[in-house]
Formats: sequence, C-alpha cells, structure tokens
Amino acid sequence: MHLQILWRSTAAAVAARRMRNILGPVLGKGGWTWNTHEVKLLNTSAGGDTVKIGDISYQLKTPRQPELVPINHMLKNLPQTVIQHLRWIMQKDLLGQDIFLIGPPGPLRRSIAMQYLELTKREVEYVALSRDTTETDLKQRREIRSGTAFYIDQVFVLQCAVRAATEGRILVLEGLEKAERNVLPVLNNLLENREMQLEDGRFLMSYQRYDKLLTEHTKEELDAWKIVRVSEDFRVIALGLPVPRYKGNPLDPPLRSRFQARDVYYLPFKDQLELLYNTGPNVPAERVSQLLSFATTLCSLESSNLGLPDFPVDNLPPAITVLEQFPMVSSQEMVQRLYPYQAMLGKEGRTAVEGVLRRFELQDTRQQPVPSAVLRVAPANTQHPGLTGAQADVTMRIADKDITFQVPAGTRKPRPPNSNPAFISTPSHAQLLAEMMQSHLVRDMCLIGAKGSGKSVVAKEFAQMLGYSMEPMMLYQDMTGRDLLQQRYTLANGDTAWRASPLVTAAQEGKLLLLDGIHRINLGTLAVLSRLLHDRELSLYDGTRLLRWDRYQTLKEDLQLTDEQLNKRSVFPIHPAFRVLALAEPPVVGSIGQQWLGPELLTMFMFHTIQPLAQEEETSLIQGLTPNVPREVVEQLLQLTHNLRQTNEPSAQSLASSLSTRQLLRICRRLSQYPGESIAHAVNKACLSRFLPSLARSSLQKGLADSCMLDTHHEAETHLHSCSIKDGVLTLGSVSAPVYHSEEKMKVPDVIFYDNAQVITLTQTHTHALSETIVCINVKDGVGKNKIVDRFLHLLNRPREYLQLHRDTTVQTLTLQPSVRDGIIIYDDSPLVKAVKTGHILVIDEADKAPTSVTCILKTLVESGEMILADGRRIVSDPSEAKGRPNVVVMHPDFRMLVLANRPGFPFLGNDFFGSLGDIFSCHAVDNPKPQAEFAMLKQYGPAVPDATLHRLVAAFGELRAMADQGTITYPYSTREVVNIVKHLQMFPDEGLANVVRNVFDFDSYNKDTREVLIQALHKHGIPIGAKPSSVHLAKELPLPEVRMSGYWTINQEGNARRKLLCPTETHTIDIKGPVFLRVQAFPCDRLESRALSFTEEKATWQIPMNEVNIICDVTTKSIYVATCNPVSLFAMTERGDTVRCMELYDVFPRTISGVWQPFVTVAALGSPLEGQVVLHEEQSNTVLHLDLMTGAVRRLMLSQETEKPAPKASNWWSSSRHKMCREFSHKNWLLFYKEGGNQLDVLDVLEGQVHTISLPINLSQVFLVAEDRWLLVESNSNMKFLLTKPMHMGAEECGVCQLHSVIEDSAGAGHGANGLCVPQNVACGQLPNENLSAALGQKIVSPNRLLSDTSSYARIIVGFPDLMSPNEVYSFKREADLTEMRAGDLGGQRFFRGGLKTSVAKRTNCVSLLSANQVVRALPPGQVPLKDIFPPDVTPPMTSAYLEVTDLNSKKLKYIPVPRSVSVSPYTTWLSKVSDSDVLLASLGSGGVVTVDMGGYVRLWETGLDNLQRSLLEWRTMIGSEHSRPVQITVQRDSGLDVTSPKHGKVDPNNAPHVGGNQWAGGTGGRDTAGLGGKGGPYRLDAGHKVHQLSQAEKDAVPEEVRRAAREMGAKAFKDRLKEIDMSEYDAATYERFSGNVRRQVQSLRIVLDSLQAKAKERQWVKNQCLGDLDDAKIIDGLTGEKAIYKRRGDLDPELGSPQQKPKRLRVLADVSGSMYRFNGVDGRLERSMEAACMVMEALESYEHKIKYDIVGHSGDGYDIELVRTDKLPKNNKQRLKVLKTMHAHSQFCMSGDYTLEGTEAAIRELAREDADERFVVVLSDANLERYGITPERFARALTSDPQVNAFAIFIGSLGDQADRLQRTLPAGRSFIAMDTKHIPQILQQIFTSTVLSSA
Repeated sequence: MHLQILWRSTAAAVAARRMRNILGPVLGKGGWTWNTHEVKLLNTSAGGDTVKIGDISYQLKTPRQPELVPINHMLKNLPQTVIQHLRWIMQKDLLGQDIFLIGPPGPLRRSIAMQYLELTKREVEYVALSRDTTETDLKQRREIRSGTAFYIDQVFVLQCAVRAATEGRILVLEGLEKAERNVLPVLNNLLENREMQLEDGRFLMSYQRYDKLLTEHTKEELDAWKIVRVSEDFRVIALGLPVPRYKGNPLDPPLRSRFQARDVYYLPFKDQLELLYNTGPNVPAERVSQLLSFATTLCSLESSNLGLPDFPVDNLPPAITVLEQFPMVSSQEMVQRLYPYQAMLGKEGRTAVEGVLRRFELQDTRQQPVPSAVLRVAPANTQHPGLTGAQADVTMRIADKDITFQVPAGTRKPRPPNSNPAFISTPSHAQLLAEMMQSHLVRDMCLIGAKGSGKSVVAKEFAQMLGYSMEPMMLYQDMTGRDLLQQRYTLANGDTAWRASPLVTAAQEGKLLLLDGIHRINLGTLAVLSRLLHDRELSLYDGTRLLRWDRYQTLKEDLQLTDEQLNKRSVFPIHPAFRVLALAEPPVVGSIGQQWLGPELLTMFMFHTIQPLAQEEETSLIQGLTPNVPREVVEQLLQLTHNLRQTNEPSAQSLASSLSTRQLLRICRRLSQYPGESIAHAVNKACLSRFLPSLARSSLQKGLADSCMLDTHHEAETHLHSCSIKDGVLTLGSVSAPVYHSEEKMKVPDVIFYDNAQVITLTQTHTHALSETIVCINVKDGVGKNKIVDRFLHLLNRPREYLQLHRDTTVQTLTLQPSVRDGIIIYDDSPLVKAVKTGHILVIDEADKAPTSVTCILKTLVESGEMILADGRRIVSDPSEAKGRPNVVVMHPDFRMLVLANRPGFPFLGNDFFGSLGDIFSCHAVDNPKPQAEFAMLKQYGPAVPDATLHRLVAAFGELRAMADQGTITYPYSTREVVNIVKHLQMFPDEGLANVVRNVFDFDSYNKDTREVLIQALHKHGIPIGAKPSSVHLAKELPLPEVRMSGYWTINQEGNARRKLLCPTETHTIDIKGPVFLRVQAFPCDRLESRALSFTEEKATWQIPMNEVNIICDVTTKSIYVATCNPVSLFAMTERGDTVRCMELYDVFPRTISGVWQPFVTVAALGSPLEGQVVLHEEQSNTVLHLDLMTGAVRRLMLSQETEKPAPKASNWWSSSRHKMCREFSHKNWLLFYKEGGNQLDVLDVLEGQVHTISLPINLSQVFLVAEDRWLLVESNSNMKFLLTKPMHMGAEECGVCQLHSVIEDSAGAGHGANGLCVPQNVACGQLPNENLSAALGQKIVSPNRLLSDTSSYARIIVGFPDLMSPNEVYSFKREADLTEMRAGDLGGQRFFRGGLKTSVAKRTNCVSLLSANQVVRALPPGQVPLKDIFPPDVTPPMTSAYLEVTDLNSKKLKYIPVPRSVSVSPYTTWLSKVSDSDVLLASLGSGGVVTVDMGGYVRLWETGLDNLQRSLLEWRTMIGSEHSRPVQITVQRDSGLDVTSPKHGKVDPNNAPHVGGNQWAGGTGGRDTAGLGGKGGPYRLDAGHKVHQLSQAEKDAVPEEVRRAAREMGAKAFKDRLKEIDMSEYDAATYERFSGNVRRQVQSLRIVLDSLQAKAKERQWVKNQCLGDLDDAKIIDGLTGEKAIYKRRGDLDPELGSPQQKPKRLRVLADVSGSMYRFNGVDGRLERSMEAACMVMEALESYEHKIKYDIVGHSGDGYDIELVRTDKLPKNNKQRLKVLKTMHAHSQFCMSGDYTLEGTEAAIRELAREDADERFVVVLSDANLERYGITPERFARALTSDPQVNAFAIFIGSLGDQADRLQRTLPAGRSFIAMDTKHIPQILQQIFTSTVLSSA
C-alpha cells in the first residue's frame, strides 16, 4: 500500500524522504524496482496493429512518410507515471481533442509527446516557438521559384500548421509562452473548427464539412473553389510552462480554452530513483538517494517561495553517469555543476542551499579528492563506422590515481596537455580542464566567468586537447532564431533559398560549437536550441531535420534507405562528437536584465565556473607570458588588483573588472617594452581613471597609494617629444614604426593639424599599441580624437576605412550592406570587411552610440580573428584555416582597428562600450589639452589673436571643464569650441571677445542658473561679457603741485677727519643650523579678474588661505610672497598662478600664552641661482631663516653671537632697539641687517655664506641702499644723513675699506636749520630714466638722480645724487600738510575696526617708487586722503581699507584709488595698528604696477602706470568689441554699367532730399562722380545726414518702463497667490529662500541628470515585424517574395512578462541635529549646512519618488530615530519643506546632549537592508566630534560597511582642528567626505547620486 501511495504522489518530497530513510536500507536497490508494464502491442490481422495502454486501445495506421515518425524515444522500462500520461494522451487523441502538456522546464514533456507519437506511429511536425515567431511563420511563407513568388505551406520549423492539418500529422508546438501576444490566436479557428483562411486564397475546412460537400459536389469543383480538407488525424500537442511561476506570456483565454491540459510534473521520487539506479548501478544507493532528495527539495513550493530556481532534475542521470565513472568526485561538486548556486544566488539563497546540502550530508568537498590534471589524450577506436576521431582516451590523475576513460573528440589529432606555449597552465586551470573532461563525457557545458578571466583561452585549450575544430558564434541581444539556425538568401537566378548557420554545420561536422555570450541573448530565442541540447534533434526552416546519430542509424536500417536517399528527404545525422560549449559572464543577483540563469537554462548545460586566479597563479601566468617584466612589478600590480577584487565596495569591484587578467597582461606587455613607465600610470590608463566617478577614482587612488604606486607620468609629459620621418621610419619620442607604402593614397587622411606635446605623447602610445591589433580611444567630446587619429594615420601613411555607428546600427549593417539588384540580394562589404580584406586601418567612430549588444560581436574578431558575416562568409585570421574551405575571407596581417568612443557616464548618455568591451582593447584616454599645450595649439590657429586673450580663453574653459567634472554644470565645454572662437577672432579681429564667446554660450542663455555660473566663470578670467565700452571707471585725477627746487645736498668728500670717516670691516662665515623640513601645502588659488564688467586700475584679486586671527605683516615681489605673524607663515604665489603654497613656521616661532611676544617678520626673495628661495627675518629676535619652498627645507643663519640671546621681554618689545633688514638687492642674493640705534651693519652674502660686519661711528635710525656700493644712512638722534661708499666686492683683499661721508642739506630758502632735515620714507635704489627726469622737472636734463619720498612731500628728486660730489639740487612736490600731522584726523570707518586712534608708529611705510612709470605710490588711510576733492558733495565715500595715492610725475597728476574694505579683519587691533597705518600692505609689481594685501588676506594686483593702463584699456575695449554700438548698413556692390566722367561736387538740393545714384546731386548715396557716400568716382565723401533707418541696439534693449513694471507686478502677484495657496507668509517664504537659494544651482544640476537618465531609460527600441516603418534589412528577401510585415519602427517595449518588477532605489539621509550642531553653528555654520543638505534632497527628488524613495531621519542626544521626513509623507511644497527645516533647527536647540551617530547609522543600515529595493543608500550628515563620545574611527568604519547591500556614506560638516581629516583617512575610500564650506555639501550629495544611485538608473 505504501508503494501505491508513493506512486500516486507527484511532489511529496517530505514523504519521499521519510520513506527513503525507513525503507532504503532494508530494500536496497531491488526493493525500489517496479516492473509492471501496461503498454501492449496487439497484432490483429484485420485492421492492422493496435496499441493498448491499460484499457485504452488505438489502431495504428501506416505512415506515408515514415522518416517523420519519432524514433528511439521509448524506454525499455517506462515509469508508471509516464504510462499514465500516455494513456491520457491516447484518450484525448481518440476524442479528437488538442492537448497542452504543462509543467516545469526540462525535456520530460517533449519526451512523453514523442514517445506517444513513436508508439502510435504518427508523423510529427515540430515547431519551437520563440519571440521572433510571426503570423507568416504560422500560416504560409512565400518563396521565389523561377522568378515568381509562390506560397509555400509551412512544413518546417516554425508552426508547420498547414502541412500538419492537411497531411494528418501531429503538430507539436513547444514554448507557447515564448511567442509574443496576438501571434498564436491565428490558430484559434484551426484548433476549434479545423478551419483557416490561407494567404494564397485557399481555405482549410474540417473533414466533416468537406466530406459533406463532397457528397454534393465533385472534388474538382472543391479544388476549383480552393477548399482543402483538414485530415481527421490532425492533432495539436502544445508544450508550455506555467506562467506566472516562470517567465513568459500567459495564454490568451480563447486559445487556452481550446486545449485540454495535463500537468506533467517531475517523475515521482520512486520512478526517478529507479531511473538513477539503472543509470549508475555502481553508485552507492545512499548517495543516489541523497542527491535525489536534495533535488526534490529544491523543486518544492517552499523552495520556490524563497526565490530559488528549480533544480534541473532531468540532469541527474548524466551526473550519476559521471559518478559511476568517477566515484571519488564529491557530491557537492556535482551539485555545483548542475546547480551553480554560488554564482547565481544571493547571500540568502546560498545559505538556504547550503543548509539543504548539510541536511542531506552532501557537503563532502573536503573529504573527496579533486581531479588534479589531465595527463594524456590519445585517439580511441571509434564506435561509429565511417567516422574518424569520434572518441579519445583521456587519462586523468585524481588523488595519485590515474584514470583513463573515453570521451567524444574532434576530427583532428588531439594535442597533448601543456604543449601550447601560449597557454600557461595553472593548478586551478588544470583542475578546471580536468573537470570539464568529466562533464564532456555526458553533456554540453557552460563556462561562467567574469569578463577577461580567460574563458575563451580555456575553451580554446580544451578544444585543441581533444582535436576539436572550434566554431565560435558570438551571440548578441537582438539575435533571432533565424540567425541561430538558418538565414535566407537568393540564388544567382533570384530564387530564394536557405543557408545553414555555423551552428548547423558544426552539428553536422562534429565540431565544438562555442556560444559566446549566452548571457546576452534573449531566453525566448535561445529556447529554439533546447531540443538540440536535450535530444540532439533539430528541425530547420527549410524542412530539414537533424537527428541524433543513433536515431539516424536506426531510421536508416528500419527504412532500408541509403544516406543519399535520406538526405533527399532532408534528413541528416548530427555527428556524435558534436558538443556545445557556452561562455557567459556571472549573473547579477537581483538585476532585472542580467539575471539570465534561470530554471530553463539550468536544464540545458552542466556548469563550470572559472574562479578568479589566486595571486600566486596569476603571477606565474603573467610572468610566463611576459617574461621580461620584473617580478616585483607584477607582484605590486597584482597586490592592487586583488585588494580591489576582495573588497565589498561596488566602486572598487567595478574597477577590478577593468583590471581583468587580460588587461593585466596587456599592461605587463607594455611595461616589458617600456620599463621606465609608471605602473600607476598604466593602471590609471587601463581603468580610464580620468573619467571615473569621483568615488571610484578616490578608491583607485587610495588603492594605488596603499600599494606605494605613484603616477609619475605627468612630469614626463612636459617634455616635448620629437616627431620625425627619416629613411621610411616614423619616430615619435622613443617609439619607431615603419612608414607604410600604400597604393591607395586617397584613403590616407590628410588634415590641418598642429602638434603639441600631449598629442605627440598619445600618438607615440598608439604606435606601440598598433602591435596589439586594436586601440580604443575613450575621450571627452570635442578634444580632437578624429584629428589625432587622422594625423597618426597620415604620419604612418596608412589608408583607413571609416565606420560611424549610431543607435540604429545593427549587427548586419556593421558587417554587410544588403541591396537588391535585378531581383537578387547582393551583399556589399561594409568598411569593416573591406579593411579586413585589404589590411587597412578600420576607424570605428562613435562606438558608444551603438547598443553594446551590437558592438560585442567585435569580440570574436579581436580575440580569435574570426567573424561570421550575414552572407555566410567567414573571416579567419589563420591562412591555413582557409585552405579548401569556400566562403572564407582571410584577414590581412596589417589589419588593425581604432575605436573611438566618448567616455561612459553623464552627460553623454551613450552606451558603456568601455564597460562591455574595454578590456579587449588597449585603451587610451584623450583629455582636453593641458593649458600650455592648448595655448600653443590655439596660437597656431590664431597667430594674430593677442596672447592675453588666448590665456583668458584657456583659463576660462579649463575652469568650466573642471566644473563639469565636479558636476556643477552638465555640459563639458570642449577644445573644439575654443578653436572655433579663435578662428573667428583671427578672421574678424575687430569683433570683441565678449561677443564672440556668445557663439558657444548662447546655448545656455535661457537657463538662468547655468548662465550665472558661466558669466561668473568668464568674469573671473577677465572675459568682459556683458560689459559696455563706456564702463571705464578710473580714479579721478587731481593736479599735482608745481615742482620747486627746495635745496641742495652736498656730499663732503674732502675736509677734516670728522666729516670723512673710515669704517673697519670684518668678514666671517655664517653658522648654519638645520635644515629642518617642514610641510609645504598647496592650496588652489581662486583668482578673479577684476575687469569683468568695468575697467579700473585693479587687475585681479584672490584670497590667501589664512585663518581669521592671522595678521599680514609683509609682502614682497619677484614671485609674490606674503608673510603673516599670528602664527608666523609664509605664502608664495605667482601673478598668474593657480596655486598658493604655504609654509607654516609655528614650530620655529611658537606663540606664547596670551600673546606676550608678538613676532614681526620681513621677507626677501632671492635671485638666480636661488629662485624660489627666500630669507625671512624676525625683527625682534633678529632670527634669520633661509626657506626653500620647493623642498620645505628651513635653515637658520646665525649672523653673529648676539643672535643667540634669548628673546626680549614684552616690556621692551616696542622700544627702538628693533632689527631691520634691507632687501633692495636681495635679487643679487645679498642683504643688509642693522639695529635701530645700533652702530654696525651686517651684510649677508647668501651665495657665499659670509657675513661682512661694518662698524660705524654713528647710531643708526634708517638705512637706504641707494646703489649697490652707496648707502644712505640716517643718524638716529639728529636725522643727519651720511653716504657710505663701499667696494663692490667686499671679500676681495685688494679693495679698500668703507668710507663714510656726511651729507649736508641746505635749504633753498633762508631760516632752515637742522630741524628742517627731511626724514625719508623711501629712497629709490636706481635712477629715473632721463626722459622721465626731464618730464618731471620740465626741462631737458641728463644726470644721476634719486627719487625720494617723505611725509611732507608727494615726491622729491635729488639730481646728481649719489654719484656727483658737487651740490645736488633737490626738487620737491610739496604737500599742503604733512602726513604726520594728519594722523590725528578723522579715520572714518577705520576707527571702528582699528580699536580707536593709533599712538605708535607703524612699521610699514607702504610707499614704493615705480621708476619706469615715473610714479610714487603710497597706501594711505582714508583720514589722510582729500575725500572732498575726489567725491561730489552728495556722494558718500565707500568703506575702504585704504587709498592708493599715485603721484605721476609725467602727467603731473595725482590719483586716489580706493582699495575695497577687507571682509574680515583680525581681532588683534592693537597689533594690527603697529603693522601699518591702513589695513593694506604694498609692494611694487613689475614696471607699472603694485600689489596690495589687505588684512583679510585679499591680494590685489593694480596697474598704475599710464602706458600700461592705456595698453590694457585698448585690449579691454577690443575684447568688448564695438559692433553693437554703431548702426550696420547693408551694401550691395554693383557695376552700374556707366563710366565715370569727371569728379564734381554736384548740385545741392535745397530740400536736402535723399538721392541714390544719378550723377547729379551732392550728398547722395550709391551714385558716381558727385560727392557723396557709397558710390564711385566722386571727389570726396560727403555725408548729407542721410542714413539707413535702423533701430539702434540701445533702443532695442530699452524696454518701456511700463512693460517692465507690468512684468514685475505680474511676477509679484503670482508669488503672493502661490503663498496664499499654501498658506505661507512672506516672512516664511524669505526664510525658506535663504536655504533654497544656496542650493538652487545644485538642485537644478541634479534634476538635469535625473531627467536625462530617465529619458535614456525610456529610450524607444526597435519593434520588428511591422507593416509600416523602416525597411528591416533582415527581411529584404521576405519583401521580395511579397510579405507585408517586413518593416521595423521605434516603439516602447513592454517589459517581459514574468520579469521582476523594477524597484525604486532607497535613500535615507541621517541628519545630525544634536546640540553641538546648534552650539558650533556660529563658528562654522554646520547646522545651516545640514539644513541646506536636507533642503537639497527634498527639492531635487521631488517628482522622482517612483525612482528614488527617500526619508530623512535625525539623530541627537534624544535618540537615533527622530522622524523628520517619512517615505509615505513627503513634503509637497515650500511650506512643508520649511517646517522640516524649522524642526531640525528647533530640535538641535532644545535636545539633550549626547551622540547617537553610531547607533543611528547601524539602525538605518539594518532597516534599509530589510526593505525591498533596487539599491539602498544611507548618507550620514555629522560633525567629526566622535572621539568625544568614545566612538573610534574603526567602529564607525565597521558600521558604515556592516552590510554590503547598503551603500553608506558619511559627510562631516563640522570639525574641531583636524578631527575630520583624521577620521576620513581611517574610513574606506570614497565612503567619507569633508564639507567645511556650505557650497561643497550639495556637490558631494550630487556626486553620490550621480556615481552610485544613478549608475543603473
């Protein structure tokens, strides 16, 4: 009874297991055998044979075409379940009903149907339905015979319905769920009433009606009426899967109702067990039952509910066969081959399967030995007569045992293992090949491995070992069943015929068919192969049937027919050695499109997975193939690669796929040829790191840094490589290649091209890469990739074929172009085939525009040099392969490919060509040229365009590209656009740059946010877009007082000893301490050109990165150096540089508590050969430091023993005993030091390392170096002056000592005594040029002179000083009042900022002389400036830091230029007042300008020289252009045909009416002889006031005020109505706008990205088999025959039924609303940043909820789950969003202290991991104050990476000190960001969204 229950059960897996446990040991194998047979064949002579199944009998008929009857499908022992199914089918057959066998995937249903047909001797018409099946395939298809189109009844593969109906056959339809909807209903009437209207006019009629008509009419009449009888024996057996459990289209209800259904589930446990026992009699019973129990469990409903695909139970017999042969193979390994759960299931699925394995004790991998290697392969005696090489003896070593067995083999001689020098065997590959040999014994195989892991190489080695000819077939997404099996073509006479595909020829010839890329092909198409893979049978479109070898032989014997006779009947055998080896990439778990491995595919193959090679194996493999590469290089490279492969980071894993074994080999081959190249550069190139999203790029850079690999390539790029052709050899740098000799000169490109270093470097790279067959240039748009390629080919003299791809490119058009000529299809070679034949270079452009499913067919061409063309021809690379084979195209050895594609990712939105095929190409990234290279190139395009204009363009476009990379703007402005601007300026130099750039930027003129960004960037670099020629705002000029001779200076040379003194000199070597190396930081310099909208003296400005309490104390030039003193730091920058370098000297000058010691430093820049080095002098301690800003070296120079004294106390800090440094000749590397009140001078020679000490008889107040050998000294008490003359070279022994001469000042007027001595502020160290001296004094004069400045005059000129000993005349430009008397005056706004009035004397005089410009420039506080003379009475003077007083001695003018007030000033106001009178320090810059630095750190460059200003103004006006400021006239030049007589004035019209032509009136236009305009022959031009009536630009721009007012009122009214609608006050609206306005630009940018990606996701696809649209190339022959559905058109494709629904992505923003956010908001604005981030998320994702589901949760001391925004209640308007922001602010104000960042992060990750989403993201906004709460960075890192399903990121928006930096270094790369500036946080969020959230959007 128990057996009967078990037999009746169909899926009782639990009961079966229980029964097996109870009865298995007792009964053994014999106990399970069931020997009852109920099928009987009765021989009755009267009516023929009868088949009886149980109590149902069927009388057999003799088949008319016996070759159509299935054969050898019946088993010896049929299981009872099968017999029950057969009995049911017989019942339905007797009833005349059509049946539907429904059940899980596998061959069982088809096998039962074929067994029934074999049993009842019924002819079969088999059709495998696919998504490509059309109505034509089901009913009739036209063929052309002798030039006429005939309808041919469908007697072959696709729905042979008509033939089956008329001939009384059984129509087997397999895969009904694969056919598209509305295709199968054409059979409805045939199924229901046995009627069908055919396209040729015939009508199928049921036999009952036909026979009835036949009684009334003759057959001839019925034939004339085209009525055809449907046979009474016609039946339909449909085979299908239950939908929706499996993928596919559900049955149409009318169609379903016409079938009788039968559930054909897997065989019951008992029947399966019996079958398996018979298959493997020597396999232990326990092991068989364990495997079957495991399989049955995975087919249960519970397993299906877990999302596990069904186990392929039908594949168990082959597995048992393997175990029979190899009992030592582990059961778990065998399960893995049948059911590769490790590759196709997620973590939960793998856990469930492993649990079942443990339950049935199948985890025996460790106990069982694995096959180690194949030892020998030898040909075996064939079992098939007439076939050669069908078997091979394979000897394999397994655990020290050698086992020999026979496997199918190819027709060639097997090759011994490990004899291929191109295949380096590794232990894992040897084991894989051995396991493949075992599977090859029984089934076809599928090899799963990541891209570039060696699948193709292993497959090739496997084929060669067994002597197989390999037939590669590249599969692609749009492939149809016809592409797989047969294609139509036309014969020479125009008749249509069918051509077998390589798959069919491989099956007949016994080849190894390599199906490359089954993960790409649609499952509905691949299903047409299921019968071939399961049963080795195939029905083709032309009626040909391929049979399994043994069935063919049986058929031949049974029918007593020869091969020729069977072949005439279209029956052919499939070679017994034929095998299929499929290659696929691993399925992507959870993906909609890439989870290709489902239940149906599992039944077709046995699976083997190529595991990534271990590091040691990969090392040996790479070294074996590239022996010249040093081992340490390979190990370094592999260390990086394996680190990336082992991480859970998605971005790192995508990088690892770019570093496949194939790509690593390419890198190493290059490194072996160029050992000097950087490994990091090679890695960056392979990964195209330049174009990676920022997160992935940071992961790569961190990986490179961890592996100690630095990219040194950029330094090498700066050297210009030579490019030369000599003796037929092209040399580019270090690479040479022969110049090609081509006869087809017309195909060699020749372009206008300007070389630059970057392009030559790239071309040099190409020259090497051409040895590798292909090059992929992956680029930005518009950088000249086509020009580079054309230039490269021109240099090599290589002809090219050009192929441009687009979205409509198909596989067919890529290879051939079909056309119809004289009714015959002719295939024209595409450029690809032409290039292959002739050996030209094939340039494939825009490769990213074509679908990757199309371009992937290039893979076989690149890898194996083979490709099958649409016309049946085959490209092969090996000439020996072509011998004796028809239709073969041999690849020319010189054939190469150059593929051009834009970079993947936004905004190009092309297809990811690099991601699909990048690793089979040698990839090179072409970026925009470096600034120097771009400038050089533009200069060649526009030689007449000013350099300054080109520099501005290069800088502006460089910044715009950087902004595009950061995501601030979406469009990446290219070099192409700059070139077009320069070409325009070259041709039309009078047009302004500001107008010409609009040619590029007018595209963005309607996007307000983008326009603002563009204008800001253009203004920053001095392109005055929007400026008017009248916008010139130079400072007002005041008259300078007349020059007057004010006295004489007399140098006393001879006389008494008191007036002429000798000064002893001592020389000693300086003592140097150090060096100490300090860090030199580089900060970006955000330089802003100041003449964007108006022309002023200010040229440019930028801010140095100092903190707000620091104080500027000195500025000097050569480069620009700025010294600060709180703390002491040095900043260095250049006038046009883009970086500011900073060296902090806090360790050298530590700041004491409460600022007791306030250091004050002066800096001097040294000259050649010490450029880039400075001397820094601290005046109080007399510390002298030598700094090298290139290396960071700091050395202390000990001038004398005095300098070692301790620093003085604060009490005497401001006393007169300060040390001073004179730096006038620092460019000659010597400096002078003295002490105020001291009596010695120390001259430091930096180059020689010596100090010359000069002792003086006077105490010093000031020293001015008026010449190298003459110094002006001022005595401290009396202000008397002395001139010290010294030898030029003090170290020379023959030189004399220094002499001191007194200088006597005599006043020109009487009554001036010693009190009248001037105290110089500044004395020039050189003399005024003679012309400047003459202009200043108003007389022609040539004389030595010096320009002196003091407080009582604007300037003084001492003529003759210091060279002439005669009395030197002093000329003065007197002030009305001394500056010292104005100190107590009104300081205006200075009083507030500077802590009241100043009492001490400032250390910096802020006065410079510009000798070539003949100017003195001072920086004065507002209180010392005559503001009433500068500004009108009704104008309030602006708040300024200072005024620059420019005294111009050429024009005798005085100007006061306001310096804008600094944004922030240090709070140490007293200290500030001791530095300078004003908030500005001043230094000269070049010949006609100065540089100022205000106390807020703003550096400003000024132009004061008149000549410089005039030149700049001319350039500025040229840039603006003036074409819009004048009317434009249209003139047509014509020849009037009248001769010029003689010039005359002409008559004057008293009415002054306008005249045109006529040779009569004066003042006309377009005439001749008379005075006028626009004519010819007149004596002179005469404008009588007539002009073209044209509206001026100003008038056009002047919109009437009432219109403007109406527009404003309309906007205001709409705003108020909106506020009223959402019940929001104007105050709330303004509050919200404060947050929203700051992130509006980023919100807009992010929404553009989302829109574009959404548009890409909804891009329409080709819908085929249409009656209207574009002609489908694949259907041209069908069009010739007259078919209608031969068109294709674009349409929206519905998702496949049964495919998983696309889920939204899930985002949680975890905002920090703790108390510290509120407390420190005043310091760094962290709370406002957090609120802005929340505002950005809410605004940007509005209306995208279907794509990204988000919520915002807060964390603080009150908890970690404070609800701010819920996913189901998102804020819909500004009021609701403001409420969220207010909640965040209020919570942080009133919450408890504490930190729940860690708990909040962990909880968010846990919650999101449980939710059903496509991808999950957590963004944590927090300050970096974690250590305070005991949270270590390691714990936080663990929390962020706790679940690989959730991508978690941290953004630190507040940091005390370097907390955030330290924290970021600890966290995984790309997982943390620091946003200490408000504007950065939206950009960071945007980066996260665009690089991860949107990666698969």
